[in-house]
Amino acid sequence: MQNKMDSSFNHFKSNYMKVFFVIAIAGMIGLIPSQVHSQSAVQGNKHKASKKATNYYIDVHHLGAGKVTAKDVAEAHKKDLAVEKKYGVNFIKYWVDEAKGDIYCLSTAADPGMINKTHAEAHGLLPDDLYHVTSGQNAIAKSGKDFYLDIHELGAGNVTAKDVAGAHTKDLAVQDKYGVRFINYWVDEKKGIVMCLSQAPDSASIVNTHKEAHGLIPVTVEKVQQGQ
Repeated sequence: MQNKMDSSFNHFKSNYMKVFFVIAIAGMIGLIPSQVHSQSAVQGNKHKASKKATNYYIDVHHLGAGKVTAKDVAEAHKKDLAVEKKYGVNFIKYWVDEAKGDIYCLSTAADPGMINKTHAEAHGLLPDDLYHVTSGQNAIAKSGKDFYLDIHELGAGNVTAKDVAGAHTKDLAVQDKYGVRFINYWVDEKKGIVMCLSQAPDSASIVNTHKEAHGLIPVTVEKVQQGQ
């Protein structure tokens, strides 16, 4: 009797181990494709994300004194908006200095070539300068206040976004003294260009703010009209 029980137990144990082994293998086979699929999906999402990654640009048109009005630019901007999606561009804002005939356009795009293609198809006005800039640090503008863009030309490789962030903090600490409100700034590290957007009573107050805050005087300060 004991031998039969031992034999039955060993037979049960043997079958149990076989079943357990089969289940384990099946689980592994089912698991591996799932892991591979999941890993592929993550890599695919990363690839898609990198394709969708956008860069900020400011392109500048120098049309000459008396050769452009804010109304003209508003019409050209509408044409840009009608074409931009075709090239993956998103025009965010623009600024016009009617006195000097300068136009500044802020946009995001995969590369600068897409901006040129958008402008070319929309109205044919290609920019004279195009800067790859940081996204800046946006503040809320106040209605009824004049806008100014001041430009710093520091030289290729002579400035970093971190440096400008520190200088901007110093500007904010001084601005109230001169009635200035800095709205945003953008940095092209490669070309050493810094652009600051502010609201102020006049250009002198902006220069004085920069001078007291950190001593970096802009090469030009332009009174502009903002559009979007």
